[in-house]
Amino acid sequence: MVDLSIGTPVDDTPAVLTEALAAAGNAPGYPTALGTTALRTAAAAWLRRRLGVQIADPLGPEPSLIPTVGSKELVALLPTLLGLRHGTVIIPEVAYPTYEVGAVLAGLAVRRTDVPPADAAGVVLVWLNSPGNPHGRVLTDDQLREWVAWGRSHGVPVVADECYVTLGWDVEPHSVLHPAVAGEHHTGLLAVHSLSKQSTAAGYRAGLLSGDPALVRPVWEVRRHLGLLVPGPVQAAMAAALDDDAHVDAQRERYRSRRDRLSAAVRAAGLRIDHSEAGLYLWATRDEDCWTTIDWLSGLGIVAAPGSFYGPAGARHVRMALTAADDRIDAAVERLAP
Repeated sequence: MVDLSIGTPVDDTPAVLTEALAAAGNAPGYPTALGTTALRTAAAAWLRRRLGVQIADPLGPEPSLIPTVGSKELVALLPTLLGLRHGTVIIPEVAYPTYEVGAVLAGLAVRRTDVPPADAAGVVLVWLNSPGNPHGRVLTDDQLREWVAWGRSHGVPVVADECYVTLGWDVEPHSVLHPAVAGEHHTGLLAVHSLSKQSTAAGYRAGLLSGDPALVRPVWEVRRHLGLLVPGPVQAAMAAALDDDAHVDAQRERYRSRRDRLSAAVRAAGLRIDHSEAGLYLWATRDEDCWTTIDWLSGLGIVAAPGSFYGPAGARHVRMALTAADDRIDAAVERLAP
């Protein structure tokens, strides 16, 4: 079988990370929840260099940036870490399931919408995901600005999961923290980033939270007491990775090549690809129930993810990951040939 379902990275972790990890292997003391000076400095420089985002002083008394144990635990725990106890969390119509899991764990309700609702009653948090998982949709600056204005006008934090922000193909994604979107400050805004895909380091569990210090600080303070600490050697590897663009660009080109080959084969097999302008997935449909498409693909020896896993609006699509090794992508291309 060619497994295009999960989307876990398979390429080797670059030496810039593995060497930094090994060099920091003598780590007898507890790591800091705040993040080392080297890591926070490198992360702030990366945000500025790669995303055009200027955060508040990362070394100041009110932290604007902290490391996280990957991005998934942060997504799942953020409502709890922010102390949200009653109300509704807004998530995208088609969304990574962990947004809903995090709301449920905190005892909160969930509302799916891709546009700011007219009624803000009871809403305590908004999740955006651009580029989106599973569909690779990228929100325009106007759409992001609309959410930012809505959140600020109603006093609701807006959090953007931007784990695929460096993987724009047909468009260049912008961070919610970019000045063209957020304006001159980050009040009410948070952004989540990860090294899992851009640095093929999913096994390191290396993520970042940045934005409004008034929101970052309570998350940091609670994490200290919960023991949610990124291991010291991993923090060293993160700092090295964030200082190096070459390995990110090289991995991006691997994914671009796989995307070009697989998308051409998917279209030739009669499927339509929607969105998918960024990220690591093709959002494909034969205009039928997703499970029918899953059955058809399995007959070809290909495993994909049913779109219904991501919400009712995904029921007629399947998600196909670009993260498989080249030989598996080539096998999928061969099997999809008419």
